[in-house]
Amino acid sequence: MSERRALAFAAVALALLALVPVVAVVARGAAPGAGETWAHLAGTVLPRYAFNTVALVVLVGAGVAFGGTITGWALAQFRFPGSAAFEWALLLPLAMPAYVMAYAYTDALQFAGPVQSALREVFGWTRDDYWFPDVRSLPGAAAMFVFTLYPYVYLLARTAFLERPPAFVEAARTLGLSRREAFWRVELPLARPAIAGGIALALMETLADFGTVAYFAVDTFTTGIYRAWFSLGDRAAAAQLAAMLLGFVLVAIALEQASRGAARSAGTGRTKAPADDPRPVVRGWRGWTMAALCSVPLLLGFVLPLLLLARLVHAEPEIALNARFADWAWNSLRVSVVAAVLAVAFALLVAYAARLNAGPLPKLAARVLTLGYAVPGTVLAVGVLLPLGAVDGWIADALRGPTGASPGLLLTGTTFALVCAYLVRYFAVAWNSVEPGLARITPAMDAASRSLGQNARSTFRRVHAPLVARSAAAALLLVFVDVMKELPATLLLRPFNFDTLATQAYALARDERLAEAALPSLAIVAVGLVPIIALARASRRRGAPGAVAAPAKLAPG
Repeated sequence: MSERRALAFAAVALALLALVPVVAVVARGAAPGAGETWAHLAGTVLPRYAFNTVALVVLVGAGVAFGGTITGWALAQFRFPGSAAFEWALLLPLAMPAYVMAYAYTDALQFAGPVQSALREVFGWTRDDYWFPDVRSLPGAAAMFVFTLYPYVYLLARTAFLERPPAFVEAARTLGLSRREAFWRVELPLARPAIAGGIALALMETLADFGTVAYFAVDTFTTGIYRAWFSLGDRAAAAQLAAMLLGFVLVAIALEQASRGAARSAGTGRTKAPADDPRPVVRGWRGWTMAALCSVPLLLGFVLPLLLLARLVHAEPEIALNARFADWAWNSLRVSVVAAVLAVAFALLVAYAARLNAGPLPKLAARVLTLGYAVPGTVLAVGVLLPLGAVDGWIADALRGPTGASPGLLLTGTTFALVCAYLVRYFAVAWNSVEPGLARITPAMDAASRSLGQNARSTFRRVHAPLVARSAAAALLLVFVDVMKELPATLLLRPFNFDTLATQAYALARDERLAEAALPSLAIVAVGLVPIIALARASRRRGAPGAVAAPAKLAPG
């Protein structure tokens, strides 16, 4: 078998393996006897799960659309006090997982927290003298998601506003439209495909979340899957709820595609920004109003929760810094490194197979593999546990016959299952960095290498690998950070007595030990800041006025 065919075969094999979890969930949910389980779910918990999930989707979608579009438009159109800093600072909430923010705000806003305590002290109130909104509620959970996920819409909307042809707005103004009318009738329709893409990304993250909704006691499909599997031991119910959640994700993707219709983002075709920033400068109260408008999501989504977590650590450092923190950090580090290295290696393999083979199979395999990012972690966890559990049982039966020994759980009892779920979930993150980097290498280099007698393997090693190294390093970093923050799949698939920073932060917060949960939460945020800082530095090196590119995980496709 030639090297080209071997690479194509490997790419197709990876795609088929990635489909196994989804097929396992659907098959288990449709197994004989599943109808009784479904009838029981429909008559008890399913209406509540569906209502809460739909309500979260509506609230979060509206919130991120408003916050991301307004800030993206303001920074694309004007310069005002602090606008240069806001361009990259508004990305910082991406480093703050929603479940970490939930811990911080709960400590601050609960009855014994500093906010309500200060109100009672200042006004002399007692518990029955005032009403205070409960942050641990469905609206509170939606607010956490909006504060952390609006940057998806901000990045894509701002890029769309920057790239729209200036002549369109100028033509609208010459026809008598005001700036406000030009925004609603020209600029917003042009940016709508990008905004819809950002909303879809935010909603997929919302549907995949477990830590926030579980901590706030909001029953959704993710909490239902976890409860059915662990508390009730009902695999059929867990599989059916997972299939239902997957259906919600597919509906969200379909609605996003339908909302675009035939619309496409229109750009200027320029790859470089002009030497002089053409945006008008807004001074006075209007400029400060815009600065205040951009400050609100930054303060609520990053600065305030970061200060609240730091306050918890500072108040009780001997509690927060316990002896097991190093173990949690080491577990997080090693699974993140393994998953990141394998994800980048597989992305390079599939991208190189698609480059060498003109047929449709490698490209179709890549498309299938990238769809894993849309599958929530809880669905993947159930889909990985079902087939691997069956394989574990088959191996145990095969060894028990001739030897009489029981090998235990060889796959589901180790980090193997955990890494499998990470690879399916985050292959798209690696692909969206690696594939564009490889595509930028001109095919003439391949032809020159072949003319010198080099085969595909040596061409990759001596030509492509050095040129794609920076893209691969970016992919490695992005996957590493995503795995460090991942919670739902890790909770379901982690081996016995294997804890990460994310799982322990959740477990401690669930037990109301918020001071102890603060340090692993801060560590997760600190790791998440690394790609944001790298992104800001890269944009400064390019030197384009107002140019902050979207991270690779936001690339379309």
